[in-house]
Amino acid sequence: MRIICILVFMLLSSGSSSIGDSRNVSTRPDVVNIGALFSFHSMIGKVGKIAVEAAIEDVNSDPSVLGGTKLNLTLHDTNYSGFLGIVESLRFMETKTVAIIGPQNSVTAHVISHIAKELQVPLLSFSATDPTLSSLQFPFFIRTSQNDRYQMAAVAAIVDYFEWREVVAIFVDDDHGRNGIAALGDQLNEKRCKISLKVPLKPDASLDEVTNALVKVTLTTSRILVVHTYESTGMVVLNVAQHLGLTGPGYVWIATNWLSLLLDTNSTRPPGSMESIQGLIALRLYTPNSALKRKFVSRWTNLTYGKSSSGQFGLSTYGLYAYDTVWMLAHAINSFLNEGGNLSFSNLSKLTWADVGALNLNAMSVFNGGRALLQNILDVNFTGITGPVEFTPDRDLIRPAFEVINIIGSGERRIGYWSNYSGLSIVPPETLYSKPPNGSSLNQQLYDVVWPGQAATKPRGWAFPNGGGHLRIGVPRRVSYQEFVSQVEGTDMFSGYCIDVFTAAINLLPYTVPYKLIAYGDGVTNPRTTELVRQITTGVFDAAIGDIAIITNRTRMADFTQPYIESGLVVIAPVKKLNSNAWAFLRPFTAKMWCITAVSFLVVGVVVWILEHRINDDFRGPPKRQVITILWFSFSTMFFSHRENTGLKLWFQTMTQLGTSRVRLLETT
Repeated sequence: MRIICILVFMLLSSGSSSIGDSRNVSTRPDVVNIGALFSFHSMIGKVGKIAVEAAIEDVNSDPSVLGGTKLNLTLHDTNYSGFLGIVESLRFMETKTVAIIGPQNSVTAHVISHIAKELQVPLLSFSATDPTLSSLQFPFFIRTSQNDRYQMAAVAAIVDYFEWREVVAIFVDDDHGRNGIAALGDQLNEKRCKISLKVPLKPDASLDEVTNALVKVTLTTSRILVVHTYESTGMVVLNVAQHLGLTGPGYVWIATNWLSLLLDTNSTRPPGSMESIQGLIALRLYTPNSALKRKFVSRWTNLTYGKSSSGQFGLSTYGLYAYDTVWMLAHAINSFLNEGGNLSFSNLSKLTWADVGALNLNAMSVFNGGRALLQNILDVNFTGITGPVEFTPDRDLIRPAFEVINIIGSGERRIGYWSNYSGLSIVPPETLYSKPPNGSSLNQQLYDVVWPGQAATKPRGWAFPNGGGHLRIGVPRRVSYQEFVSQVEGTDMFSGYCIDVFTAAINLLPYTVPYKLIAYGDGVTNPRTTELVRQITTGVFDAAIGDIAIITNRTRMADFTQPYIESGLVVIAPVKKLNSNAWAFLRPFTAKMWCITAVSFLVVGVVVWILEHRINDDFRGPPKRQVITILWFSFSTMFFSHRENTGLKLWFQTMTQLGTSRVRLLETT
């Protein structure tokens, strides 16, 4: 009977759960409206558009994803205009849109994020990589690709790996460029490096403007140039740099992922376009190889067939992230509906009192379930074609990684990887996640690089600028000790041991150092060396040469080379001429010191006599003999040549004999 009851209970439970599921399914909407904002004719936009449409088709054809609900996608072309992006985003709010994929660039994202915050509609951008968009100011903005903060960490790691210390940053002067270079500066500071020169460019800079900007680069010492622009502006920069001779031997160019985007998208590359990027180092967003990725890559040719008047185009990593963005949103919407979420909208209360006139802003509405859907998006955890998709507490995708590529000939060569887990490595990042993180400098590795000008040797990273001045080196005009340094009379030349050491060191350098020796002092008295060192800190001199002693207060003002003259132990004494005579042996001590020494010896002799005369025959006899014995004993103390046997002396001799006997006994044993 008990078994029958249990079976009936199980049947009733399963029946009630199925009824609940049917009710849940029945409450699901048939269609969920989402939007997308791209510039259809840009490299990112045309790839993203194809990828998003393919993902929508795949999601809607799989009933297990949304349980019968379909995604209705509306696309709007912003046509490279931030203003149109704002207008099109407002139009989405009139059609009960629950989420927007985009915007494409960071400038538009900054503005639209304010609108999304008011209307509580999540923005999912796979290409707006500005690090400041992750701030608490934009709670409804979600970056579905990697943050530029990690890309700049990769650039800083490359600079530190090759032991360079200064870079020149060339960037587009908008939110994307400025904030990216600010992140680069922070990452370089952690490596004890810095940006020596910032070269901003307008987003639509002309050829003359780019030329004028790069002329400043030729006047700097750093030869490490980091380019963080858009793909069109970046190629103009490199073409002008080639014309100015900035892409030859000795220069290093590091491009962010705009260059890899250009190479991946343009499957046909004109031969002349590769000349200006030879030897460059570039970064590419890294996605691990998988069956899902290979399947999508094999579909790409069919997906792009006939979609562009200029012919087929390649698949960039932004297309992979765009595809996963749709799946991410689909999983989040499914979780939102499973939790009983309702796709309801309400009027924006802030517009009830405002005079909006003919703007038709009253048609906009607030998505009531926006915050719940936002949290569902941040909680997603699945594996897409870009690898594991999951967010960190900082709302960045987990496991950021980049490929490091080197442009050679008509193609490229991968020289390594960077990840925030183990830094630079020649091993794919996914193979390192199973091991303990090891970001030490000894563990950083890259393959050999072919540098600009087909050079195999690592560039020094700096050079003397064209038109630069000479090093101003202060030299003390000595009056004494002219063997160390002295000015040749009647000329501006100097001679001496210090000058010879400096000249030998300069000749060992593999490059020319222009310098000028400047005399310091009036030539009548020896100059104050501390004041000479202080003038290095004030900029009067760039360096100083001479017999300059290294003392504490001077080391606080300037850096010193290793000392090349060792003084050793020095005794300073006044110079005084003395005549030699028979009493010269008394000169080490003064008369007072000799008297004190004599008295001390007499005291010792008296003390010994007191202790010994009652038991020692050597200290007995007539008073005259005892006085002579005391005086002799005091005098012989200086030379340890006592003829008398004292108790202490006998004890010492006895102990010595006992020790010798013990040693002989041990040897015999």
